[in-house]
Order: sequence, then structure tokens, then C-alpha cells
Amino acid sequence: MTERSKLIAAKVEAFVREVVIPYEKDPRVEPHGHGPPDELVWELRELARKAGVLTPHILEDGSHLTQRETATVLRASGLSLLGPLAVNTMAPDEGNMYLLGKVGSAEQKARFLDPLVSGRARSAFFMTEPASEGGAGSDPSMMRTTCHLDGNHWVINGRKAFITGAQGAKVGIVMAKSDDGACMFLVDLPDPAIRIERLLDTIDASMPGGHAVVTIDNLRVSADQMLGRSGEGFKYAQIRLSPARLSHCMRWLGAVTRAQEIATAYACTRHAFGKPLVDHEGVGFMLAENLIDLKQAEVMIDWCADVLDSGALGTTESSMAKVAVSEALMRIADRSVQVMGGTGVSADTMVEQVFREVRAFRIYDGPTEVHKWALAKKIKRDHLKPHA
Repeated sequence: MTERSKLIAAKVEAFVREVVIPYEKDPRVEPHGHGPPDELVWELRELARKAGVLTPHILEDGSHLTQRETATVLRASGLSLLGPLAVNTMAPDEGNMYLLGKVGSAEQKARFLDPLVSGRARSAFFMTEPASEGGAGSDPSMMRTTCHLDGNHWVINGRKAFITGAQGAKVGIVMAKSDDGACMFLVDLPDPAIRIERLLDTIDASMPGGHAVVTIDNLRVSADQMLGRSGEGFKYAQIRLSPARLSHCMRWLGAVTRAQEIATAYACTRHAFGKPLVDHEGVGFMLAENLIDLKQAEVMIDWCADVLDSGALGTTESSMAKVAVSEALMRIADRSVQVMGGTGVSADTMVEQVFREVRAFRIYDGPTEVHKWALAKKIKRDHLKPHA
């Protein structure tokens, strides 16, 4: 942890605790809806801008904090479910900003990245497709959305599903398949050729714009809006993938840290059978196990961040971190609910929603089982390599 990351994280944490957390009771926040409304997002971001904590992981000169530094800052932003959207560290924008910063041309950055960094626009990443049609999900090679060159434009057709933040987004990154392979395109939103069919009712509700099913019908995109080159889309996805997996871990670690704080306060003040709940081993041990899981998750995140900061792609390490951290956070959230009993399954505190959000996290950015399968394949490959 560097001094600059300590200072930034401290400012972010103070802002989240003092300014953002009171908004959790705002009537515009629907715990079981399709995410906070953009009206609330812009209101919170204006407060973050005035407090000097907007997009804190990207510095004034456009450079990015290291992954290890980012971990410190994003954990602080995650202490409220509204924190990442308030300070502009939320998904999918944070991952999209990282990708554009690495791959985008100067013109693309000015047109598509700058509005995201300034916090004045949201984005969406159009990759996943409907399972009912055999489209891309955990296996992106199954992509059915197509694109072909027509003069100086690409024409894109297909359907997408679980597209986070599509409703209300101003910037889109669309993945499609050409004769060369996977491609990525930057698009201005809304566009009449990209039609939101419906918003899915999902277990989570923290991301603005919800998760949409989308039809793309003869979308025409200028050739200069292709990100990189035709056929290299999966290569660019890999650049985004590991850091985006890890930043999810960072934010949700902040959220379950807060759930543990709330459960601890409840256990220390609520009495039953003649003493505080925390003095009953069945309760106290759950909080102790949470403390252990929190530290293990933190260490796993920092270890993977160091790997990425070394310049390595970190595909294996981010898979390991995603499995270990998402499963640990699920245990912490579950125990926090259990410690609080009936209050834990109510919307009176954020603990109930944290439980639902973390349950969804075990699936997106690759289900636990897919990551384990990938790791098992690597184990086999490594075993079959000739030994010196």
C-alpha cells in the first residue's frame, strides 16, 4: 500500500461513510428493482466531484493507479452498495475505462473514454447472449452476433442478454464475430438499432440500468469505431478480464466488511438468554470465522493485484482469486444474515441486499465451476509438460 493510495482511500471511505451511506434510505433506492435511477447517480456524483473523490483510481494526468493501489481504493468505495456508483468505480464502467485506456486510439479516448472518466456518462459491455439460442456466455467462442464490412461501415446483427447498465448508458462496447474472428466496436447510445427488449428481474439490484435483453438489428458502425483490429476481440477481452474480475472482488470485499460491522454491532447490543448474542459461542464463532475469511480474501486480492502489476496477464491467478474471494464473501454474507436473525433477512439494513448481491457475484465474470474447470485443465497441461 502506497502513501498516495492510503490518502485516496481514506478520502473515499470518509465520503462513503459520511455522505453516501445516508442515501441508502433514500426512497429512490429500490432494493429489489433494476438498480438506482440515474437521477440519483448524477446527484451522488456531483457530491463526489465536489469532495474530490470522483473516479479516484484514475489520476489527473490520465494514468491509472496500480492494481494493488486500486484494491485499497475500491474496497473503500464498496462500503456502501451506492459507493461505487457515487465515486465512479462501479462495473461495468470501471472495466470499460481500463480497456479503453489500454486499447483505444486517441480519437476513441476523447470521444468515448473522457465522458466515462468525468463521471458524466455510463457504459455497457455487450458480450453475453441468450442461453436459449446457444449464444455466448461462459464460453465466448459460442458468439452468434455477427458483423460484416459494408463500405466504410460495419453492420452488426444479433441478440444479447444480461447486459448490465444498457438502459441509460451513453457508451457501448459491442462484441460480434466477423470472418476474422471476434471484434469489438465502440458505439454511442442510445441507438435505434439497439433495442432493449426487457429488463430481467434478477436477484441483485445494485447496478444502474439493470440487466437487459437486447436486440441489435442492422447496427451500422463507422470503421474507425472498431476497437483495435478485426479478429482480435478476444485478445482485448483478456486485457479487460483479469482486472475486471479482481475489481469485483475489491468492491464486494468492502460491502461484506460493512455487513460484518453491522452484524457485529447487532450481536454486541442484542441480548438473549441473559447475555449479549456475541457471548454465545454459536454467534461469536460465526463472527470470528468472518474475520478469518475477510483477511484471507484481502490477501488473495492483494496477491493477484501484485501479479497483474508485474505485467503478467494473470488469467490463472484471477481465476483463483475470483473463486476464493467470491466463495469467502458468500460465507461472510450468509453468516452475517444468520447472526442477525429476522433482522438479517429484512431490508432494515444493507445486510440482506449484500447477501443477494454476493450470491450473484458467484456467477457473473465466470461461475465458480467454470474457473475450477479452467484451473483443472491447466493442472493437467502442466503435468503433461516434459520435465527438465
